[in-house]
Amino acid sequence: HKTLVPALIDALRAQGAEDIVVFVGGVIPQQDYAFLRAAGASGIFGPGTPIPQSAREVLASIRAALHPA
Repeated sequence: HKTLVPALIDALRAQGAEDIVVFVGGVIPQQDYAFLRAAGASGIFGPGTPIPQSAREVLASIRAALHPA
C-alpha cells in the first residue's frame, strides 16, 4: 500500500483525473495513515470500520471534492 496508493494517485493525476476521490481499506498499520493521507488518500478504513461511518465519510469527501470551500 505504501507504494501502490501513491502510484495510483500519481497515475490518476497524470491522466487528468484529479477529480477521482481515492479511499483505502484493509489491514493497514496505523503508522501508515499519515503517509497515505499525505499521498492523497481521502479516507482510510481499517477492519471493523462500521459501514454507516464509512459511508458518511465517503459521501462527505465526495461532496467536498465537488464543492470545495
